[in-house]
Amino acid sequence: MLKEALLEEIKSAMKAKDKPRLSILRQVNGELKNIEVNERRDVSEADVDAMIKRVLKQTKETLDASIAAANDEERTALLSSQVDILESLLPEQLAGEALERLIGEVVAELGATTKKDMGKVMGAINARTGGNFDKASAAKKLQSMLS
Repeated sequence: MLKEALLEEIKSAMKAKDKPRLSILRQVNGELKNIEVNERRDVSEADVDAMIKRVLKQTKETLDASIAAANDEERTALLSSQVDILESLLPEQLAGEALERLIGEVVAELGATTKKDMGKVMGAINARTGGNFDKASAAKKLQSMLS
C-alpha cells in the first residue's frame, strides 16, 4: 500500500466517522511521519507495509493481553476490529498449494536437503514474496520435506 492510499483511507474513515479505523490508520501514518522526520527520507511502499505489520503485531499483543486480563470488553472489541482493519490493508498472503509449489521450487533451486538449509530456503521465499506468506505453514512444510 502506498502512502497516498493510506491518506485516502484516512479521509474516507473521517467522512464515514469510523473512529476505530481512523484511530489505527492515524497511528500507522504517525509512525510513517516519524520515519520521514528522523531519517529524512521519503517512505516507500515497503516501509508502509512494514509499518502496518509492526502496528498489527503490537495491536495483536495488546489484544492478547486484554483478553488475558478479561477486564474491558469494549476495549477488547475495539482492538479486535483494529486487527481486522490492519489485516485488510496488507497484501494477500501466499498460502496453500501456491506456497507449496514455491517451496518445492526454492528447495530444488538451492539443492536443500537438510534442516540446516531451512534458513536459506525461508530467506529465499521471503525475498520472492516480500514476506507475504504464511510462515508457520511454510516452516511445517519445509520440516516435512527436509530430513
